Amino acid sequence: MKTITKQTIEKYRKITTKAYNIAKQSINKKKKSEAKEILEMTKCYLDDSKHFQEKGDYVNAFGAIYYAHGWLDCGARLKIFNVTDDKLFTL
Repeated sequence: MKTITKQTIEKYRKITTKAYNIAKQSINKKKKSEAKEILEMTKCYLDDSKHFQEKGDYVNAFGAIYYAHGWLDCGARLKIFNVTDDKLFTL
């Protein structure tokens, strides 16, 4: 991909938002504190992505989505979230 478009950003934000919502419903009860922090960081990066997109800064908007999803993948790998979808999470 040579160009980051609005459609690309929205596609990946939708995927990450879906993963975020699944993670929120799949918290390991023994790791609630860690889950809260990860979900907070994920939400912040998703919000940052929208902010950057509104300013026309598509590179940082796209990067923020990847950071958001990275937090979710970390939570999945550390079993903070009890998720099984290997298309949305790195398991």
